[in-house]
Amino acid sequence: MTDTARIPDKPALEGLEAKWGGVWETEGTYRFEREGATRDAVYSIDTPPPTASGSLHIGHVFSFTHTDVVARFQRMRGKHVFYPMGWDDNGLPTERRVQNYYGVRCDPSLPYVADFTPPHEGTEGKTIKPADQVPISRRNFIELCERLTAEDEQQFEALFRQLALSVDWTQTYRTIADEALFTSQLAFVKNVERGEAYQALAPTLWDITFRTAVAQAELEDREQPGHYHRVAFAKPDGGHVEIETSRPELIPACVALVAHPDDERYQPLFGTTVTTPVFGVDVPVVAHHLAQKDKGTGIAMICTFGDVTDVVWWRELDLPNRAIIGFDGRIIAEAPEAISTEAGREAYAKLAGKTAFSAKQAVVELLRESGDLLADPKAITHPVKFYEKGDRPLEIVSTRQWYIVNGARDEGLRDRLVQRGREIDWHPDFMRVRYENWVGGLSGDWLISRQRFFGVPIPVWYPIDADGEPMHDQPIVAPREMLPVDPSSTPAPGYDEAQRDQPGGFVGEHDIMDTWATSSLTPQLAAGWERDPELFDLLFPYSLRPQGQDIIRTWLFSTALRAELEHGVAPWSNAAISGFIVDPDRKKMSKSKGNVVTPAGLLDQHGADAVRYWAASSRLGTDAAFDPQNPTQVKIGRRLAIKVLNAAKFILTFEGRADAPVTVPVDRSMLAGLATVVEQATRALESYDHARALEVSETFFWTFCDDYLELVKERAYGEASAEQASAVAALKTALSVLLRLFAPVIPYAAEEAWSWSNEGSVHRAAWPAVDELAARGEAGVELLELASLALTGIRRAKTDAKASQKTPVSSAVIAAPAAATAILASAEGDLRAVGRIADLGFAEAEALEVRDVVLEVPQEEASA
Repeated sequence: MTDTARIPDKPALEGLEAKWGGVWETEGTYRFEREGATRDAVYSIDTPPPTASGSLHIGHVFSFTHTDVVARFQRMRGKHVFYPMGWDDNGLPTERRVQNYYGVRCDPSLPYVADFTPPHEGTEGKTIKPADQVPISRRNFIELCERLTAEDEQQFEALFRQLALSVDWTQTYRTIADEALFTSQLAFVKNVERGEAYQALAPTLWDITFRTAVAQAELEDREQPGHYHRVAFAKPDGGHVEIETSRPELIPACVALVAHPDDERYQPLFGTTVTTPVFGVDVPVVAHHLAQKDKGTGIAMICTFGDVTDVVWWRELDLPNRAIIGFDGRIIAEAPEAISTEAGREAYAKLAGKTAFSAKQAVVELLRESGDLLADPKAITHPVKFYEKGDRPLEIVSTRQWYIVNGARDEGLRDRLVQRGREIDWHPDFMRVRYENWVGGLSGDWLISRQRFFGVPIPVWYPIDADGEPMHDQPIVAPREMLPVDPSSTPAPGYDEAQRDQPGGFVGEHDIMDTWATSSLTPQLAAGWERDPELFDLLFPYSLRPQGQDIIRTWLFSTALRAELEHGVAPWSNAAISGFIVDPDRKKMSKSKGNVVTPAGLLDQHGADAVRYWAASSRLGTDAAFDPQNPTQVKIGRRLAIKVLNAAKFILTFEGRADAPVTVPVDRSMLAGLATVVEQATRALESYDHARALEVSETFFWTFCDDYLELVKERAYGEASAEQASAVAALKTALSVLLRLFAPVIPYAAEEAWSWSNEGSVHRAAWPAVDELAARGEAGVELLELASLALTGIRRAKTDAKASQKTPVSSAVIAAPAAATAILASAEGDLRAVGRIADLGFAEAEALEVRDVVLEVPQEEASA
């Protein structure tokens, strides 16, 4: 029964977040109940760990709400929901933020300083130039990284709690914590043991700002201005071959010219040599199918290395390596051996030490002087590869790196990864194609090593020979019992610290793993793989991987890869892919565009229920436009939450029981309609269509409030009778069902209203079932629909007469088809009561209308 003392005089959303957030935490409402759980009874979610660097944006609110609706639905279905929260706190974004926030940079050669105080504490959005950053030791730098990420994570958790994410906060993990280090390093060790991880010296995409290698999945093309330069290469017969290049500074690194094998213009040159301008090196003319006959002059330079196609040509045509760009993006001092003429070496000396940009200008001048620049440079715009978080174009340098196989060179593995993708139910299904296209387009194995500081150390050492040279082909891989381990501070097994960096001793691997090499193991990390086998067997493979569409190629693919290599299964049965948030001009929100909206102010102003409603209104895979100046959907969501509170208060003031017999046809009709809503909403949520579930529930709710509640309130207010009890029972039954339908989307309002008449949390209540309504709602949904139309007609007649809705009516006629009037007759009493109609008649007509309305007061008086 309802305790009216629980119902506030004026229900409001304000204060509910603090009230219920504390209750949920104290009572453990969202805790994963491991004890007694079986595999079939568990619903496990591989939650995206947001990067703990900077601030959350509206996209996090958007996608995490989608996941939370699923978690709440499954919990109400009786599942033991495993819903952890992770923080992705290692990697480049964190380092970059620390550098700018504290005004420091890492120099591993420096000693540790105890009680170090950084020169800055926040820079109020200003960027500190690298030259002004104070160099500190690696250990000091990592301590600052840990300090700042811990502060960011506290702010993120507070915002997610305000948003009412029903995660189990006791299951939180960090990708830099000891458990994560152990899991990442153990998986790597197993990859090495199985031959799936290897080290190689190879051309590597390199970010010269961060001084680190970059993987294929981290690339993005950006349109950049440039110029085509038409340049002459000399033929032995005195003629020349014309090429067009956007990178003339790489002419000293040229190892061949290439044309398509079917290009008749150059077929006579295949197998001959030409001489590079200025630098005087003889290079072969070769054929390859990747050459484009319709690009430029149809013949191109192969340089080591201008772009990824150069790497393919270099590898497949077995060409020499004459790389000239160093890790700092400048031309290295020593000229390639192939440049042997005095003039060529003098020309190269003019480039040494210059940036690629300055070297380009210098080479263009040298070409002009030699007469080998055949035309003025032609302005172009072309795509250039960048690291997704970088500011300068990538270069390609030769480095020794660690790789994990990913199917690029193994057709069997590639086919298995495609098959695993097909074993997953994708929501929406078309997102599967993006995964398959990525797998099919891989051009090289996964480069996982990074030349950075804050991350998971690669657990490897190398012996040093008698001459003091590391023997990279004989790595010493850490045994399991040493994990987690940092080779830069712990000696290799069988050695002591005094032998570090000494002939006959060892050197520790300084590189760390790419952050995706840890994030790709979030299922294993959160479920206690190799740490808690019982829990792991309970959770893995997971039920759901929710994420954004932009990281299918990184997070989703890499997780599927690690699961295949380690377990031979798909890591989840479902993948739910959210769309992007776009601004009012339909442009994707990003920090670089300056159109990102942070959610804190939005939550404070409108409330979490309102913001969640906006997010839940968008289907998976669909981009959602958001205008912070006019957040229409957010305002609609707030209106809905307030209406739920007010409707609940109104209904709960009626005297009567929810379990009383429902006997009046219009009451039974309403419950029949609600049963259909429950069936549709349940089916939608089972299909991960939260937007459809919200749509059908909300549509019914407004009809319920505007029409049914108005239609029966006079009867519900009346003297105790079977008819009065029927109305109250129907109202309270519907309220209970509606609060449960809305609970996943507007959890605060639903919990508050539920608490007025129930014990325990609505979020632990059973999801509504059709069966609980079916036996009480057999009158058919059309009765309520017809009664609603008739009620609308009565209201319109009074409005047209400029009369109050409370004005009594002497007589009125409802005209409708014969079948409709027969149905409506059973609601005559409610229609007369709500319309204050003394004499209500029925007549036949082609369409339903209310006519012959006679008010009990003159129209003039009513108008006054």
